[in-house]
Amino acid sequence: MTSLTQLSQAIHDAPRWHQAEQLQNPEEISIIPLHDEALGAVVFGLDARKAQAGETIHRLKQALAEHLILIFKKQSLDDFQYLAFASYFGSIFRPSADNPVLATQSDTGTPPDVIPVSNAVGQGDYTGHGELSPHADHQWTTQPSFGSLLYAIELPEDGGQTAWFNTIKAYDALGKDTQNQIDQLQLITYNPFARSQNNKGTGGYGDTPYYRFKDQPIIGHAYPHPLVRTHPESGRKALWLNTRSEVELVNYEDQAGNALIQKLREHLLKPEFRYEHQWEEGDIVFWDNQVTLHSRQPFPSDQRRLLKRISLAGGRPF
Repeated sequence: MTSLTQLSQAIHDAPRWHQAEQLQNPEEISIIPLHDEALGAVVFGLDARKAQAGETIHRLKQALAEHLILIFKKQSLDDFQYLAFASYFGSIFRPSADNPVLATQSDTGTPPDVIPVSNAVGQGDYTGHGELSPHADHQWTTQPSFGSLLYAIELPEDGGQTAWFNTIKAYDALGKDTQNQIDQLQLITYNPFARSQNNKGTGGYGDTPYYRFKDQPIIGHAYPHPLVRTHPESGRKALWLNTRSEVELVNYEDQAGNALIQKLREHLLKPEFRYEHQWEEGDIVFWDNQVTLHSRQPFPSDQRRLLKRISLAGGRPF
C-alpha cells in the first residue's frame, strides 16, 4: 500500500459527521495553558478517534498558534485513525525526492505518512537512543513542514524526554540592536542527511559542521530562508535557527557570520524559552514547527522507545 493510498484509506474509514454517536460534543473539550511554562497547552476530553466539529478544529488551530504546542492525553489510535485526525490540520508533508529527510524510503524517495521514531529494531530505528540537540524539522527543504504530531506508544523507564523551545520568546528577548542587525538576514540550513549519504552514513547530524565557510564544499541543495521568520497566522517574529546543523548566512563574512550564529544559538538555549515534556503512553504532542525547536534527552539503549510522527506540509518561510 502506497503512502497516498494509506491516507486516502484513513479518510475513507474516518467517522462520519452525520452519525451523531461518532461526532464529539465540543463542550466536552477543554484547553488549559501551561501558565508556568514557556509554551504549551493541554487538551482534555478530546477523543481523536471521533469526528470533530468545525468549531473544535478552529479552537485547536487558534490554540496552536497561541501556545505553539498542544498536548492530547490518553489517546488510543491505530495508524489510520491517527492519520485521519492529523489531516484536519493540513496536508501530509511530502518533500521532493532530491531533499532526503528522516525515514526517506529508497523506493519512493519520500518518507512514509506515519514515521516510527524508535530505537526498536523493526519499528523504524531512525533516531537511536542518544541525545538530539534542539532543531526544527526539514529546515533545509524548499517548504519546511508547518507542524508535526508525535504519538507515544512505548516508552523507556529512564530518559527520553522531549523539550520544546519557544523561538518567538527568544527573538523578543533579544536587544533592539541585535534585532535590527538580523531582521533582514537570510540563512541557509544544509541538509544533514545529504551529507550523511555523501559520507555513506545512515542519516542524521553526526559530524556535520556547525557553520559552512566559503572555502568548504556545498553538499546537497542550498535554500535561503529568513533568519527571522514571521508566523503566518499571528504575525509574530521568531528566531528560526537550530543549534546543531551546518548553516551559512547569505552575503555575510565568514568569521563574523560564525560568531553571530554562535551567539544566537547560546541565546536560544536559555531555560526561560524551554518546556520539557515528561511522556506518558497515549500522549500526542502537536507542535508548530515554524516557531519552535525540539530536542530529546538520551535513554538507555536496552530500553525500548516507540513514538509515531506525522508531519504536515508548510509554505515557503517569510
